[in-house]
Amino acid sequence: MRRAWPLRRASALALTVAIGTVCPGLSPVPAVAQDSSSDSEGYYATPPPLGNTAPPTDTGRPDKPYTKQVGCVERDLGRDVIPRETPWGQQYLRINEVHDLMRSTVGSVGRYPGGEAVRVAVIDTGITNHPFFNGRVQGVEDYVADTPNGPGLEDCDGHGTEVAGIIAANTTPDIGFNGVAPEVQILSIRQSSQNYAVDDSASQSSGGNENAGGEGGNDSGGGGDTDGEGQPNALRAPGGTAPAQNGGRTQEEEDAAGTLDTLAQAVVRATNENADVINISINNCRPADGNIGEGERTLQAAVRYAVDNDVVVVAAAGNTGENCPQNDQRDPAKPKTIVTPPWFAEDVLSVAAIDETGSVADFSVHGPWVTVAAPGTGITSLDPAAGSGGLANLTIENGEPQQIQGTSFAAPYVSGVAALVRAKYPDLTARQVMYRIAYTAQHPAASGGRDNFVGYGIIDPMAALTATVPSEEGIEPARADQLPSDLPLTDNRDWTPMVVALAGSGGALMALIITLFVVHTIRRNRTDEAHPTDSRKRV
Repeated sequence: MRRAWPLRRASALALTVAIGTVCPGLSPVPAVAQDSSSDSEGYYATPPPLGNTAPPTDTGRPDKPYTKQVGCVERDLGRDVIPRETPWGQQYLRINEVHDLMRSTVGSVGRYPGGEAVRVAVIDTGITNHPFFNGRVQGVEDYVADTPNGPGLEDCDGHGTEVAGIIAANTTPDIGFNGVAPEVQILSIRQSSQNYAVDDSASQSSGGNENAGGEGGNDSGGGGDTDGEGQPNALRAPGGTAPAQNGGRTQEEEDAAGTLDTLAQAVVRATNENADVINISINNCRPADGNIGEGERTLQAAVRYAVDNDVVVVAAAGNTGENCPQNDQRDPAKPKTIVTPPWFAEDVLSVAAIDETGSVADFSVHGPWVTVAAPGTGITSLDPAAGSGGLANLTIENGEPQQIQGTSFAAPYVSGVAALVRAKYPDLTARQVMYRIAYTAQHPAASGGRDNFVGYGIIDPMAALTATVPSEEGIEPARADQLPSDLPLTDNRDWTPMVVALAGSGGALMALIITLFVVHTIRRNRTDEAHPTDSRKRV
């Protein structure tokens, strides 16, 4: 029996090796790990090449005259609410440790070694000049309406201020929340607003809204539509902020300000204002049909213009909604939904959102264009109400206070990190900064280290600021090489000596047994001859 054991084991090992060699594909591969770089029909996962399309000319004016239809967000009963706890996202990304690193190496958190502030353009719903910005917000342009505060310095929606706060807020030591890069210069460009609508009564020559308060609306927020309880829909709950933050900012909406054309112009304007980083937490969502629209083509050219002029462009991946279904189809190369500008992944850092568990948030739109991910739920940021010095961690949806969440608020985490990378490595180009952030992310367990949910993974600010990136050092990145077929298999033991040894031992043992049997038989026969049976009988 012992002779059969090694042979049986050797046969089993050989069978296993044979199966692994002949059928390596038996191990299932996740659908998200499949190659989605090419489209089998039309342009779905990737946009068509840009070609000779030129970036748009910046008019510096709204595309249509808009008037305020809903009052701006306001302080709740005049009180400033300041949550003291540190947001989970800031803890997850180790923001406080990152700030210590920057101060010990560069001497600041958001400034170049020479002292000049990194310039981050926020293209959004405008920014309220909150005290925690310390006067570092510069109004650049307004594609919605003229306001007494100056271009880009009114935020009726309450969205742009929260986005900018995640990037650049500089709070006091007793407050847990702080911006990722609290010393950068913010360039505010208001490009969209859901509180404004087209003013059909105004002449085209007015170029916008001459009266800051539209019908039923004013700067105090006392007018506008009401919810089911008869309260203005811009009224804030304690610690809360404007309504409809979770739905994101979308373009080309009826009865709202903001088009792809003015978004493209805003990108060009930010580039010409010498921005180092552009944050775009507004986008356009449409069904994937294999085509690209004129507005999308213009935006694609604007984004390329920005990157070619050494500007890092960061965009929110988009939130699911009634008009923006999730990409949950079987073939990732044929998405149901296209989101721009994230679609232009060659030139954009597209940011998905994760929740407190570290998993991709259920509202974050999937797609082959997703580059990285960052915290997008349980958000705390600056209160966008005019005159407020507090923070906001709630929003009002259908009259009920809810947490602030969305890919809109994941993108500014990445923009803040990009600003810090630019400050610490001022010689890197925009594309090198984008590559460093993706290279140092916490890669998912998928083929190629990326999937359609979180892209190359959740950002790791500490690694982005400290890791050695081979391409920056002139070192070719490590690659997987297939071993030659004539090399021995891993752990391929030679069982022949053991089989021979056991066979020889078994043969020797058998020979010994036979010898003992023969000797025993001979002795017994000799005994029987010496004592015959009849000699033992008595006479």
